[in-house]
Amino acid sequence: MLLGVMPMSLTDPLSITISGVTSSVPRVSVGDDKSEYSSGDGLLTATFSHLYQQGKGDRTRRMARIDVRKLAPDVFKPSENVEVSMATYVVFDLPLAGYTPTEAKAVFDGFIATLNASSGAMVTKLLGGES
Repeated sequence: MLLGVMPMSLTDPLSITISGVTSSVPRVSVGDDKSEYSSGDGLLTATFSHLYQQGKGDRTRRMARIDVRKLAPDVFKPSENVEVSMATYVVFDLPLAGYTPTEAKAVFDGFIATLNASSGAMVTKLLGGES
């Protein structure tokens, strides 16, 4: 917690929709600067955290992350399944002072608009290895 500011809590449970399937993801852990949420089967987790670095180059890092696990055919034994996982996350790396939440959100909105343009073509290209 920074400078005595009491953070607000996110909605509990979270509602996360992936490929048209909505999952209820209740909070399972909460601390001063981190909350974790998990689906009942543990295959979908969400983490929201804040890291405050004071000293040289005072920074605040705010992160939202989703981790997903599933079963998929083993590359070497296609008749057998193995658990695979992936994560996607956003990190806001901000100076301790200088950007308001509104200004930072405007930068984020521009970033997301770029990624979502043309039905998410840029994300598809990125996931295909283009840069």
